[in-house]
Amino acid sequence: MSTTKSANVAIVALDHRFPLRRLAYEFDARLQERVSERTRIARDLHDTLLQSFHGLLFQLQATYNMLPDSSGDAKQRLGTAIDQAADAITEGQDAVQNLRSSTVVTNDLAEAISTLAEELAAAQLDHANATPPIVDVAVEGTSRNLHPILRDDIYRTAGEALRNAFRHARARRIEVQIRYDDRQLRVRVRDDGKGIDKALLDHHRSGHFGLPGMRERAELIGGRLDVWSREGVGTEVDLTVPARSAYAASRARGRGWGFARRTGTKS
Repeated sequence: MSTTKSANVAIVALDHRFPLRRLAYEFDARLQERVSERTRIARDLHDTLLQSFHGLLFQLQATYNMLPDSSGDAKQRLGTAIDQAADAITEGQDAVQNLRSSTVVTNDLAEAISTLAEELAAAQLDHANATPPIVDVAVEGTSRNLHPILRDDIYRTAGEALRNAFRHARARRIEVQIRYDDRQLRVRVRDDGKGIDKALLDHHRSGHFGLPGMRERAELIGGRLDVWSREGVGTEVDLTVPARSAYAASRARGRGWGFARRTGTKS
């Protein structure tokens, strides 16, 4: 190859690398903007809304203490309202904490989802005294590190699908498939439950299944969310995120195809 041709090849290679580096830089910058925005929102919520709720709760408690026991139903209702307000404040504090830090302690997505499934199963046993569905979590490909912000969004989307299957689908079995490949990360949550009403699915209305929020979260991270459901057959939630967006710089995690974990009790 002549010197001129070699120079031309080098120029072409540089021309291809420069846009890729620029895209990577812009993507990292957007991630940092999201981190900063989440921190700002958390600070504002803590310093304004939650503090106001705390003040309101103290006033309600003081009023409750002033009421005589003979108030009967009125005092009982006020006590219930106080308990609900305290629960709301706790949820708000949890939300603030989640905004300030990653909601997923581990970078292993399969482990995080399996842990959530175990918690949901335990809660169902405690509160509903029912047999929870069996949950199978399987991984295909080599597990990779994910960008922390995207990791939270991916986990939350899959977690919402998992919660819906536990709380609303009346499923007997739930399958979670996580596939890592060079083109994309794919997370699929599938259940054999009662399915989602077609009107709710087609018109994207807000409802118990939280579909609008899941779709918005997928779009925000440059991914795609597809939902299939048929009444009496079950529901499948399929999230795909391009590899260039999902994976952090350090790729290999050392786990090959075939990881599987099961949660739940056999019926």
